[in-house]
Amino acid sequence: MTIRNVTRAVRKPHRTLRRTTVPALVAAGALTLGAAYGSCSVSAAEAPQEKSPYTGVEAPQSGVLAVKFDNARGARPHHGLNKADIVYVEKVEGGMSRLMGVYSGRQPDSVGPVRSARESDVELLRQFGRPALAYSGVRSELNKVLRDSPLYDRAHGSVPSAYFRKSGRQAPHNLFVRPQAILESAPNADKPADIGFRFGAAPAGGSPATERTVRYSAASHTFRWSPAAERWKVSFDGSAAMQTNGRQMAPRTVVIQHVDMPPSKYKDVNGSVTPYIKTVGSGRATVLRDGKAYETRWQRPSAESGTTFTLSDGERMPFAPGQVWVVYADR
Repeated sequence: MTIRNVTRAVRKPHRTLRRTTVPALVAAGALTLGAAYGSCSVSAAEAPQEKSPYTGVEAPQSGVLAVKFDNARGARPHHGLNKADIVYVEKVEGGMSRLMGVYSGRQPDSVGPVRSARESDVELLRQFGRPALAYSGVRSELNKVLRDSPLYDRAHGSVPSAYFRKSGRQAPHNLFVRPQAILESAPNADKPADIGFRFGAAPAGGSPATERTVRYSAASHTFRWSPAAERWKVSFDGSAAMQTNGRQMAPRTVVIQHVDMPPSKYKDVNGSVTPYIKTVGSGRATVLRDGKAYETRWQRPSAESGTTFTLSDGERMPFAPGQVWVVYADR
């Protein structure tokens, strides 16, 4: 998709597809979620509890915030990524990877390290309506694309009080952001709504799976099933993907979504071409849950619509409740 097409798409009036939420349930006391997903206690006085359409778990719901994370070796361990509802793994120039965390209620005090956005992030995030996007910057040619998009563009520099440099880390891997400050600057960011995910008991079928790896030319992402933890433990480039709390990242559901990633017209400062991740369309996807791999088809008719994952019998593929990782792989 060209920039012209993306800009034309985002200028359309926003069409809400399947954007229904579960009526709010007022929680008594505090809600504590599983440790691997990130513990976070929220009192009923602070926010009502709703079942998140992103995780299938009851949690307080606020405006949606997407944060671009650095994933170079020097950027690890990550901070606050374990509390994201969804984590996207994206290929960038040079065959390296970046991460995007999507938050919709459980806001850590800070997250990071933060890095730059890419052209295809606009298309990816349109299924969330009008979320806020926190990132460190973009190539100057992309500023207009983000400015013309319906996203709440909250780059480093636009909300100076939200960003800070963390001591003990080397630049450029030391930029962190305060999610609450970003959302306060974007009070009309859309609340969570249906983006096509479904949650529930594992369906029949599937193939036993203990490990899957998605490789880019300069990065690898491995997911190993832990029967004891009942989660997929994550490794980057052969090393455990650790959080600053000392725990390894471990979602219950991993989606390996095969997409086209042709070269875009943009390059980085070193002249490497940035790939454009095409998240509108259809194709195959492997869903990992409960120690099994399920072959599915993904479909997303337009940038404004959500992404559905369907089994061979036509039924929607249910994810295990909890954090979901979506890893974009070449077709």
